[in-house]
Amino acid sequence: MSKIVFVEDDPEVGSLIASWLGRHNIDVVLENRGDRAEQTILREQPDLVLLDIMLPGKDGMTLCRDLRPQWSGPVVLLTSLDSDMNHILALELGACDYILKTTPPPVLLARLRLHLRQASEHHTPTLQTAPIPHRPLTFGMLRIDPVNRQVMLNDEEVTLSTADFDLLWELATHAGQVMDRDALLHSLRGMSYDGMDRSVDVAVSRLRRKLGDNGAEPCRIKTVRNKGYLFAPQAWER
Repeated sequence: MSKIVFVEDDPEVGSLIASWLGRHNIDVVLENRGDRAEQTILREQPDLVLLDIMLPGKDGMTLCRDLRPQWSGPVVLLTSLDSDMNHILALELGACDYILKTTPPPVLLARLRLHLRQASEHHTPTLQTAPIPHRPLTFGMLRIDPVNRQVMLNDEEVTLSTADFDLLWELATHAGQVMDRDALLHSLRGMSYDGMDRSVDVAVSRLRRKLGDNGAEPCRIKTVRNKGYLFAPQAWER
């Protein structure tokens, strides 16, 4: 049985969703305050965190941001706020999905199961794929260690979410090659790019910012118009 922590201050909404998910083999731990949620999540070590945005003590966006350095599992925002800006901000802060509370329960269940399955596949290597560890990659002042999932830039550690690190690793292992959005989306999420999904663009923008690349004129992770993105191996020299 999967376990999630659901941070929701409305007891009726919390109990209804917990009951629905419980009938489908997902154990739900309810927490009604944002300022207690981190402690609850770190104690329970769930498979997924489900967050409302409007919470007492600490809002869901801030909680998502503060969680990322300490917890690498999937975070999903479940909210009544139908806003493109909030959706984009949630993805930039490390959430893997943004779901409206008006979403039918079967669709909510399917999307949560998708994230649980992807997280399980990511952290549970099969017997066929397991054991050869990758060596660290070094590009000038950038060092990427896949075993410890650590990134050093100019001798300082860069804090990346799981999704940020996976994207950087995918780009860096194809340094000098143009990676199209479909290839990145399929590799990272097992989905095909439909021409409208902006999550890859948002993720690259977030990664550039954390790695000190110029968002207006990026030179380290370049945009190749109508094609995709290119990790420039020579752009990391001091």
